[in-house]
Amino acid sequence: MASEKFNLFSFQGKMKILHLSWLAFFITFFVWFNFAPLLQAVKTTLGLSTEQVKTLLILNVALTIPARVIIGMLTDKYGPRLVYSCLLIVSAVPCLMFAFADSFLQAAIARFLLGFIGAGFVIGIRMVSEWFPHHELGTAEGVYGGWGNFGSAAAAFSLPTLALIFGGDDGWRYAIGITGVMSFVYGFIYYFNVTNTPKGSTYFRPKNLGAMEVTSKGDFFLLLIMKIPMYAAMALLAWKLSPNGVGMIEANVVHLIYGGLVLLYLFEVKKVWNVNKTVFEQEVPELHRYSFKQVAVLDILYFTNFGSELAVVSMLPLFFAETFSLDPVMAGMVAGAYAFMNLMSRPAGGFISDKFGRRTTLLILTAGLAAGYLLMGMVNSQWPLWLAVATAMACSFFVQSGEGAVFAVVPLIKRRLTGQIAGMTGAYGNVGAVTFLTVLSFVDYATFFYVIAGTAMIGFVTLFFMDEPRGQIAEVREDGTVELIDVSHK
Repeated sequence: MASEKFNLFSFQGKMKILHLSWLAFFITFFVWFNFAPLLQAVKTTLGLSTEQVKTLLILNVALTIPARVIIGMLTDKYGPRLVYSCLLIVSAVPCLMFAFADSFLQAAIARFLLGFIGAGFVIGIRMVSEWFPHHELGTAEGVYGGWGNFGSAAAAFSLPTLALIFGGDDGWRYAIGITGVMSFVYGFIYYFNVTNTPKGSTYFRPKNLGAMEVTSKGDFFLLLIMKIPMYAAMALLAWKLSPNGVGMIEANVVHLIYGGLVLLYLFEVKKVWNVNKTVFEQEVPELHRYSFKQVAVLDILYFTNFGSELAVVSMLPLFFAETFSLDPVMAGMVAGAYAFMNLMSRPAGGFISDKFGRRTTLLILTAGLAAGYLLMGMVNSQWPLWLAVATAMACSFFVQSGEGAVFAVVPLIKRRLTGQIAGMTGAYGNVGAVTFLTVLSFVDYATFFYVIAGTAMIGFVTLFFMDEPRGQIAEVREDGTVELIDVSHK
């Protein structure tokens, strides 16, 4: 573990890895969110209907849930250096496909495949955890998450201008094409400038790639239960594309997708059994155990905080426009304040977590998140606009600090499984977004905010079942010797 001081203005050692990694994450989000800011231009050029545009927005996130789980597994097995580089290089292909699409079908396939780049976040969580000691880990992961996440806001601000500079009907194509080229080039830059661990450190890999390892019988069943909402979210996305939703696919195809998801879940049950059946034959020694309950609590928290962030960012401009009769540009700028908070809030959540304890920080931030959304539910046209914006920004602080605090805990559970734990937790964030946006399609804005606040209270209660990470976690080196990794102050 690198021992130099934590200095954001340094570009040496562990700080170089942090800067290169958040930039990789920034580029993945820049590419993933390159459609929404240019939506009108794409709609006009390709002659799309409003329903088809909605379909493209759904397809953009459809693959991210399974992708985060898969990418987490690959990261643990092959190392973040290789996996991040490959993801950036390969994702340039569907990005350029979308830039040159001349039909709805081509655009739909490209957007669906681009959902994979939304999994990039998971890779850096493992990379950063290899380079920073436990007492700096929350801050480092917060900087990685917060600054990288800003790629979505950067796309919103810069791509329309870039399209205008190129001009003409195809300006948007060049703007989107440039994001693909950036991703492709940066994949090589990342590969040749990072290593998975500091010199002399061991990169611990899971024993099996097929499924997440657990260390008790109870955890085996809890893992299977926690997998179900991810499949339910994918079924919900299929329903949105059905005749009951935007009508992109026929009812019999939707039923085939439902059947496929059930078979896929049963296949995953089999894989989980193959990897973990030994826990039914003999007890795992205390030294090598970890509590999957910790992962389940973090999943629920991330469902609420990142799930609500993704949902709220997409509806907030419309909310402000309708509530305060603002023009679209003004509403977009006002709503942009919510996303801007990411730059400071995620690092702040990680920093507070490093200083004051993991569980205490999460309890405070989750309570603040619930209170923030309760207030958001009360906002109406009688409020002064500045107060509504201040409420949204305060709510955003608790949401994004909470995300930082969640990922301050993720790498402290079991080092060799960090990618998989981050993948599952990250996937739950997308499950939350799908759930909250579906709720929004049935209820008014106030109820939508109250539902998120209620979900946050459930998360708050589950935190009492989470244990503060203490002492050390044990990992076995290839030569059979055991290494103890500090996860807290003695």
